[in-house]
Parts: sequence; structure tokens; C-alpha cells
Amino acid sequence: MSVAAVAAVLIAAGLSACAPNAPGKARDGGSFSPQTQKEIEQVEAEIDRMETQTLTRLAAPPTNQVQQVELLGKLLMFDKQLSVNRNEACAFCHMPDVGFTGSVSELNRTTGAYPGSVRTRFSSRKPQSHAYAALSPVLHYNPGPGDLVGGNFWDMRATGRRLGNPAAEQAEGPPTNPVEMGLPDTACAVYRASRRPYRAMFEKVWGAQAFAIAWPRNVEQVCNRPGPASAADPFPVHLSAVDRGRSNATFDQMAQSIAGFEASAEDTNFTSKFDAMLAGKVKFTAQEQAGFTLFTGKGQCNACHRDGGPGEDPLFTDFTASNIGSPANPRLPYYKENRPDARGYVANPDGPAFIDYGVGNFLSNGHLLSQPSAVDARWLKLAAANQGRVQVPTLRNVDKRPYPGFVKAYGHNGYFTSLKEIVHFYNTRDTLPRCKAHDPGEGTTCWPAPETTLNMNTSHSGNLGLSNAEEDAIVSFMATLTDGFTPTSRP
Repeated sequence: MSVAAVAAVLIAAGLSACAPNAPGKARDGGSFSPQTQKEIEQVEAEIDRMETQTLTRLAAPPTNQVQQVELLGKLLMFDKQLSVNRNEACAFCHMPDVGFTGSVSELNRTTGAYPGSVRTRFSSRKPQSHAYAALSPVLHYNPGPGDLVGGNFWDMRATGRRLGNPAAEQAEGPPTNPVEMGLPDTACAVYRASRRPYRAMFEKVWGAQAFAIAWPRNVEQVCNRPGPASAADPFPVHLSAVDRGRSNATFDQMAQSIAGFEASAEDTNFTSKFDAMLAGKVKFTAQEQAGFTLFTGKGQCNACHRDGGPGEDPLFTDFTASNIGSPANPRLPYYKENRPDARGYVANPDGPAFIDYGVGNFLSNGHLLSQPSAVDARWLKLAAANQGRVQVPTLRNVDKRPYPGFVKAYGHNGYFTSLKEIVHFYNTRDTLPRCKAHDPGEGTTCWPAPETTLNMNTSHSGNLGLSNAEEDAIVSFMATLTDGFTPTSRP
């Protein structure tokens, strides 16, 4: 894909990372179409509302420590102050009304990825849902099937091996990721948290030492500069060895609090129609039942998106990784991030030639990535077998949306924009012809080539022989996985 082709896609989408005079100018030079800017502002306002509502609970906090941790985690999740420009909370990419993934319909439709605190910087992937992510096991290798299992992030790089909790290690990634919250140092997140209304609650839960740190006089100035830090000064908040250790420990505790919220009943609650059906409280419609039968049978979806088994919760993932052969998403602004931005940062040195190698890239280049977890040297030999593979996502809340016309993005790069489309892809990837340039049949009668064919899954996808009606039935079944169902409501 040429840079010109990427630019054309961005212009058609109403977004340009390099057009300062475009409508909807955002902080730090990012430019969005009026509709995108409007939706972003609506999400930001909802984050502010939820944060304010949650802060009121500090007046009469829970006495149970588990609930205190959950409350802290929610406050941290909805706190914009923990980003470099004080404009992006974790929740910006993980809102409850869409199952804790991206809640801007127009971004899902046009870019797939979301802007960071520096609004001209975008990730190479769509936001992964963190619903049920707290139930992912610590990353480990199962030599029988030859699979890595567990961890968080699309590439499993939040292994959980250090903290014993992948969700906590995942929470440590975005604050200093230059294309996300953008802080130059983890100590900046700790410093910002020490100035927030929940400080006393944090010290009550984690100890009075949490913020007992001698901050340098220039900490505000340092923390207001977007990362990444320079190689010559990787920890630009200059602390004593003891204070650095204390800051690191507090940063871990902030992440563990967020993981506590993600594990709470507010986030992981098993309240879908599927759960009600299992409990005998409701019956599926004929189409939903047909879809469930296809899901566990002819469609082979259950091979990876498991509906449970002996001793298993029905999490609709097996926490392994797979390459389903998804096409590259040309709408990703990341392809154009191959030139220095206003601060000299180059997010994507490969430009249009970028290929997302997923778990394999983490294993082979982990030391170069913005990541919370170290690579176990014993896994280096697994890199080749994991090139192109990404984590199998849960299908819980896969169809959760605030209104029927809301667009959700699917796949690690957001290429697919409807459940019907991705089910059709699983069904016909290997039977439909390759699309030509600008083919109007793309996604219906043809497919682009896979982003990479390395380790592509040919066992459970590509040629399923499903009819159009059977595809629709599977989509209907997946809608029953939306939390918040009661016998008198539809998901």
C-alpha cells in the first residue's frame, strides 16, 4: 500500500493526521471530521460524568477492602489526568456501553484505531475489550497443542508473570505508550495520582508510603512533555533509588486496583441472555438456537471461542492465539505515522510496509516494544510459530452497542465493521476470489489478501460451507452474549 493510497483512505474517512486546517481541530494538532469530533466530545463528557459520580462514593466509601480496591480501580480508569495532556482516560478506549471497547462509532467505522492523548498519534490496533480479561490466566506454554495460553493484549505481551495478574500488567501499558496516554515516565502517573481526590483512599488500602516520594522541582514540566523518553534519559523524573522503588511499587498497586475493577461484577458479570438460558430462566428463539447449534457444530466457532466445558466458565475464548488471515486495514492512520511528528516521534518507521506480526513480534522484538512485561527467554524459540497470531478475543458483549446503528469494529486491526461481515469472512475466506483495487464486492463477493499468511489457521476457518441464513443465525446467537439481559428485555 502506498503512502498516497493511505492518505486517500484517511481523507475519505474525514480524518487527516497532518491537516491543521481540517474541521474539528483537536488538541495537539489532531483533526477530525465534525461527526467524529462530536462523538469524541460526547464520550469525553460521559467519562467526566461517570468519574464525578464515582468520586461521590468517596464521601461514604465501602468498608470492605475488596470493594475499596474496585472503587480505586474505577476512579483510575476514568481519570483523564493520568494522560500527558490530561485529556484521555483509560476508559476512552474501554467504555461500558459497548462492552469495554471503543465507544466512538465514527472512529470504529473510519479508522478502527483510536487517537492517543497526543491526538495525531494512533495505535496499530483497535481497542481490545477488557471485559472478562481479568479471567485470563498468566501466560504459559502448553506443549501438547503447542500453544501459548493467557496474558492480555492482542499480542499477549501483558504476561502476568511478574505481578501474577495479566490484567494488572496490561493496565501498566497505556500510561507510557506514546500512542496512547503518552506519559514519559511511569513516575508521572504516580505523581498525578498523588494530586487526585482518591489519594487518601489509596493510602488507606495500599499504605501511607505510597506517595511518600520526594518529587523533583521540575516534575510538572517533565510530565507535561509527551513521551517517549529519550534513550539517554529513560527515566526523566529523576528520583533517588529508594523513591524510584517506591514509585514503581505504587504504579504496580495502581494497576492492581484497575485489575480489581475489571474483575468486579460491574465489569465481569455473566448477565447475558445466554447465561439466563443456561440457568433455565429463558429460552432462545428458533434462530438463536439454530445459531448456537451452528456455533458449536458446523461453524466450528467453539473450537477457539469456547462456550465452556467441565470446570470451565463459558468465556467464549480459549486464551490462545490464532491468525485467521484478516486483511490489513488500510483505514489505520498508523500507516502514515512514518514521519516525525511535531515532537520528532516516529510511531511507525515501516510506514505503509508495516505488517502486524502479533505474538511473534512480541516474542522476537519484545525489548523494542512499549510493553509492561518482559519476555521469558525460554519462549524465544516459539517466535516463528507465533508470527501473525493474535489473541483469540472473548465474544462476550461482542454485539453490545448503545443503539442499533452504532458501528463496532472487529478483528485486531478493526478491518471488519459488522458481525455479519466477519462471520462471512470465516465462512468464505478461502472460497471467494481476491479483490481487485477498489472492488465494490469487497467483503461480500471477494476478499483482499491476508495481511500475513504465516501460521494461518486453516483448520477452523476459511471454507465452512455455511448458507447466508446460517451466517445470520450465528450472528443472532452472538447477540445473546450481551450483558445486562433480563427475561423482560432483549440483549
